[in-house]
Formats: sequence, structure tokens, C-alpha cells
Amino acid sequence: MNKIIRKISQAVQVILLAPIKLPGKALNIIKYVAIGLGVLEAVVGEEEPVPNSLRDEEVK
Repeated sequence: MNKIIRKISQAVQVILLAPIKLPGKALNIIKYVAIGLGVLEAVVGEEEPVPNSLRDEEVK
């Protein structure tokens, strides 16, 4: 799922950076979609695995 979100986010960024004229409302919608995808990517993002040495200390 994270891979899909990342690909969609990249596509939206390409649209925003492309030198094309878009209507104001469409541009605002795309900006909000980009922000929402960024937040979603941060929340769902892959967590770093905890090293075994730290896991052992928590159990004790």
C-alpha cells in the first residue's frame, strides 16, 4: 500500500511541476490531494525495525 501511495504522490507532483495551465479550482484540488497523500504517507510509512538489543532490554 505504501508503494501505491508513493507512486500516486509522485504523479501528483509531476502534474504540479509541469508547465501547463490548469484552472484555479483544479490546481487547488491537486494541491490538497498532494498534501493529503503526504500526510497519509507519513502516517502509514514504514516503521524502522527495533534492534534486537533494545527488544531484549524492554522484556527484562
